[in-house]
Amino acid sequence: MFSPKPRGECPGASSCGHSPDDREETAMHDHRKLGRELDLFDTDPLIGAGLPYWLPDGAAVRHTLEEYIRTAERRAGYRHVYSPVLGKRELYEISGHWSHYSDDMFPPMELGAEQVVLRPSLCPHHALIYRSRSHSYRELPLRMAELGAMYRSELSGVLGGLTRVRAIQLNDAHIFCTLDQAAEEAQAALELIRGAYRALGISPARYRLSLPGPGGKYVAAPELWQRSTALLTDVLDRSGLPYEAAEGEAAFYGPKIDVQVADSAGRESTLSTVQVDFHQPARFDLHYIGADGAKHRPVMIHRSVIGSVERAVAHLVEQHGGAFPAWLAPTQLAILPVSEAELPNAGALARRCTGLGLRAEIAGPERGTLGARIREARLVPYQAVIGAREAVDDHVALRLRDGRRHDPQPAGDVLARITALIEAHSTDLWD
Repeated sequence: MFSPKPRGECPGASSCGHSPDDREETAMHDHRKLGRELDLFDTDPLIGAGLPYWLPDGAAVRHTLEEYIRTAERRAGYRHVYSPVLGKRELYEISGHWSHYSDDMFPPMELGAEQVVLRPSLCPHHALIYRSRSHSYRELPLRMAELGAMYRSELSGVLGGLTRVRAIQLNDAHIFCTLDQAAEEAQAALELIRGAYRALGISPARYRLSLPGPGGKYVAAPELWQRSTALLTDVLDRSGLPYEAAEGEAAFYGPKIDVQVADSAGRESTLSTVQVDFHQPARFDLHYIGADGAKHRPVMIHRSVIGSVERAVAHLVEQHGGAFPAWLAPTQLAILPVSEAELPNAGALARRCTGLGLRAEIAGPERGTLGARIREARLVPYQAVIGAREAVDDHVALRLRDGRRHDPQPAGDVLARITALIEAHSTDLWD
């Protein structure tokens, strides 16, 4: 859909088709306000605080983002699994979450003689999936990924929009590998993150090596902390990325590389992460059979390309002001027949778009003058105007979101070019 409520222009990165003169307005974007104006998401007190629901346009953005991540992971050698959102309390006692993280977990639910908990993390479930089968060193690295739900018992005072929620859809993955493979796998995870940021048209504020700090609740295993910290430090040094060390930001079981992004007010949050974990493989007694025929303990690398889908979409809304990269936009092509006489041509063009997998919408003359409809569709990457002359020749007069206009050209050529750019996940509107 187009933005249903009048508002100011929404400038974003020039590669996504905005005027550079308007960029200073980007700092004013607030995803909570903009997400509701654009009909992306909303909340209801009967559902509860920190539990937003997704409207059709927001669901289209979310679905497209999730499919991009799944495809990127498959190409990188990950295999996807599904795991339950509940687990017995004992599971999280073994993993260490109950002793180190219970303040952020929902209370247990009594089911007969058992207590079950809404999971605060996916890693214990993935450890059990790994443990359910025997593994040879020849299978490693084993890359396991899931877009799965998890839950955090956030206090009402810190909830806000999509950035702090109680029900989280996490882009999570765990790599089980040998110690010799760990650095290469962590490096590859960083490259996957950087590739996703390019496609999404976003940039990290900084890279952070997150270390334990005084007073924190961490696993007491000094030797494992030293090994994992040295490994991640080496990965960052060899990557050539500038980074800062930060005490008190580590996970309870190990250090991590955090990719920080900044919101419209300059506040930082973690979007992506790479973590090395020697702790949980030991807690769950994970092993693989080595070339010597003996059992060996794998290293577990926790990796998230975009973190929570909610936080990722919130950042994208603020970064692009609702004018998403074309491949991610809820409506990718607005079809604008000049008069009712061109409506049949518009319908035929919309059906062709559907067949190509493009998200197109007809904005007919019942919605106002052509100029009004063009302004209404200002966040849509492409606008195809069909007048009497274009209808006769099966042409369209294409307008781009950044203000560029093209002379009438065959509709098939236009759709082929748009489709190619979208399939490439390009942030450019036109070559």
